[in-house]
Amino acid sequence: MNYAQLLFPDFSLILCGYLLCRFTGLGRPLWQQAETLVYYFLFPVLLFQSIAKSPLELRAASGMVCAGVLTGLVGIALAYAVPHLPWLGRHVDRRDAAASAQVAFRFNSYVALALAERLAGPAGGQAIAVLIGVGVPLYNIAAVWPMARQGGHGVLASLARNPLIVGTCAALAFNFAGFSIPDLIAPAVSRIGAAALALGLLCAGAGMQFSAMSGGMLLGSAMLLIRHLVSPLAAVGFAHLLRLEPTQAKVLLMFSALPTASSCYVLAARMGYNGPYVAGLVTLSTIAGVISLPFALSLLPWV
Repeated sequence: MNYAQLLFPDFSLILCGYLLCRFTGLGRPLWQQAETLVYYFLFPVLLFQSIAKSPLELRAASGMVCAGVLTGLVGIALAYAVPHLPWLGRHVDRRDAAASAQVAFRFNSYVALALAERLAGPAGGQAIAVLIGVGVPLYNIAAVWPMARQGGHGVLASLARNPLIVGTCAALAFNFAGFSIPDLIAPAVSRIGAAALALGLLCAGAGMQFSAMSGGMLLGSAMLLIRHLVSPLAAVGFAHLLRLEPTQAKVLLMFSALPTASSCYVLAARMGYNGPYVAGLVTLSTIAGVISLPFALSLLPWV
């Protein structure tokens, strides 16, 4: 299967966003407003729909969830360890390390949802919904924790204001309670979800910044290597160890190699950290995803 060809439509939207922002009158102020709309309304609705639209078969997906959590924990542990490594820590700014740690393990949900069904059909869409439902709260807590500790913020207050966590937790409660989205509003919710995917990918491209990476390349390289090399290799190991079936293994490998979340920049800036530096890492991660996703999926025969 030509994975690069399958990934092209979504990365072409990212490229379109970059070109529109840099070379037309649609500059950063417009895209900042669009990012706010996506982050606080469109994407939480999309997450809610993706998780709530069909019953979650947690028992059937327990192996995949376990593999996804373990892969994430490897990334979190390594990201937290970077500023404490004796051969690297003395060259790392601790505040930048706290802000950029999230780049090593968070994932771009826009790309995840756009790719899952294309790669693995409806079963892939259901599988990625389960991973997102588990991953969003876990990874957001892990992202907020070092910045809250370093900056003296309240961890619980920061998490309670995160719209992705609120949307995900509400969807999980809704699903487990046995509710379903009413037929009357389901078409509107679906259209909001489609708008969130397209606009979210365009915003990811518009937010790419190359100039912010003049410093901290050693730290950034470490975080990007964890995200785009170590995580896929860990996912292969856990998928093999837990004997995941092919669809689940494919979704897990895709999940492990996704570009980091474009909202990393938003979170870092809102908590008073070096937002442009994190935006630069998000940019590099988005570009690296073009390579790491086909690389991770090519490892499927090893599972």
